[in-house]
Amino acid sequence: MAFKTICVDHVGIACAGTLEEAAKIYTEVLGLKATGTEEVKEQGVATVFVPCGETLIELLVDITENNDGPIGKYIAKNGPGIQHMALRVAAIKAALNGAGQMKIAFIHPKSAGLLLELCQPAATYKD
Repeated sequence: MAFKTICVDHVGIACAGTLEEAAKIYTEVLGLKATGTEEVKEQGVATVFVPCGETLIELLVDITENNDGPIGKYIAKNGPGIQHMALRVAAIKAALNGAGQMKIAFIHPKSAGLLLELCQPAATYKD
C-alpha cells in the first residue's frame, strides 16, 4: 500500500560520551540551539534534538552502565555516526500497513541501507 512521504524529519546520530559533549559542535561552532534532553531508560539511551532548518538532528548516547544498550552496541560495532534517518509520513497507519496504533515504525537496515524510521507527528495523528 502506498503512502505519502513528506520530508526528512530527523537524522539520528549515535555519539560517544555525553550529550553535552556531543551537542557542543552544533551549539558552539555551528550556532544551533539544542532542545531539552530526554532519557529513555528502557532503551538505555539519552537524546537531544538540535533543530536545523526544517530538519532535526537527534543526538543519541548510551546511558547503560556497561555501554551495552542499543546505541552502545551500535557504536561498538560501527563507531559513532548516523544511526538512523526518520521520514515524516502523512498517514502512519498506511505506512504500517495495519500494524497497530503506533506513531512510529522502523524498517530494518537490510531493507533500506540504514535503520529507517517512519514517523507521524502526534498533532496530525488521527485514529
